[in-house]
Amino acid sequence: MSIDELNIQGLTQLERDDPGPVVMVNLIRFSEQAGDGDGTGWDAYLRYSSQKVALVKSYGGILLWNGNAKAVAFGNADHGRWDYVSLVYYPSVDAFLGMMQSPEYLSQCEPHRRNACAEHLILCTREAFSKFHIPTK
Repeated sequence: MSIDELNIQGLTQLERDDPGPVVMVNLIRFSEQAGDGDGTGWDAYLRYSSQKVALVKSYGGILLWNGNAKAVAFGNADHGRWDYVSLVYYPSVDAFLGMMQSPEYLSQCEPHRRNACAEHLILCTREAFSKFHIPTK
């Protein structure tokens, strides 16, 4: 799971066809042991988060919600076991891509993410309805 899996072409096309804010839905399964041997996957994720939150904000993003995934409520439980869910708002796909490709992210955040996650899936979503009030500039 490397940053090379980032769907740059698909996301760039989405931004051209339908510009505007997005919410990235992160589905995460932690490694039992951190890849660098420094604690658990959760420990590595905490190091990742401590670096990433300020970086997200610097690109106009807002951490909306985090939570522990407890059980499959509907659907085939064999389609993935997730430990954690995070919803992150970005003002545009370009802001998300800029953050993910920034030297700061690649050097300060990405190593911790790789050490933390056994699996990490990010879904790019556009609002259809929301009760969240997301302040804009």
